[in-house]
Amino acid sequence: MNEQRRFRKRSIFLLLYLLFALLPIYWMVNMSFKTNEEILSSFSFFPAQFTWANYVRIFTDASWYSGYINSLIYVAINTVISLTVALPAAYAFSRYSFLGDKHVFFWLLTNRMTPPAVFLLPFFQLYTTVGLMDTHLGVALAHLLFNVPLAVWILEGFMSGIPREIDETAYIDGYSFPRFFLTIFLPLIKAGVGVAAFFCFMFSWVELLLARTLTSVNAKPIVATMTRTVSASGMDWATLAAAGVLTIVPGAIVIWFVRHYIAKGFAMGRV
Repeated sequence: MNEQRRFRKRSIFLLLYLLFALLPIYWMVNMSFKTNEEILSSFSFFPAQFTWANYVRIFTDASWYSGYINSLIYVAINTVISLTVALPAAYAFSRYSFLGDKHVFFWLLTNRMTPPAVFLLPFFQLYTTVGLMDTHLGVALAHLLFNVPLAVWILEGFMSGIPREIDETAYIDGYSFPRFFLTIFLPLIKAGVGVAAFFCFMFSWVELLLARTLTSVNAKPIVATMTRTVSASGMDWATLAAAGVLTIVPGAIVIWFVRHYIAKGFAMGRV
């Protein structure tokens, strides 16, 4: 009886938590199929006049859909560069001991814990000088400062779980380091790569301050576009809700593909 009561309590708690977590998402989806007049004039759980006009506007207005394209471009660039840099760095931290290794590892994490606003002015002045303002590469490189330390920390945990005897055996068999790393070692830590890629993607996708300040027109991301929806007639709530729904979709797709890797990352204590 006691176990049944505990099970019921846990089930009720999880159900309430799920409803609480999904309510904002549902309400945003609900608003995205309404008009601004209906949103401001009435309170309803379902659209009285169902409309696709908000989504049509986003897919036909270049100022909207270009924001998604720009975001996907610099997020992809950042994720690829972050993993390319983090993989050898994490391998070095997991396999070798050198002077100041723990201090360097801690210093990397302090960069991740620093607010982006601290680096805003240096990046702005540097990019203005070298011509990286309003470019996809500029935003991607700025996000490296935060994504590389996180990727190194995650990957180092996965790599430390791989026995060193595998490395030694591969070298005895005549494998060069690049061949060993790409054909043997990398498949063993593919879960870690998936987890690191997920967190790099999510940070770059939702980061606003650097992305908004370092871009203006050519590389302006969707998060910056969504903060500029105020016009003479007021806030365009319906279009903003539709844009929010579409912003969730890429993250949901990435989570779907790496969900098993994330679970493994939690199990290994690196997430």
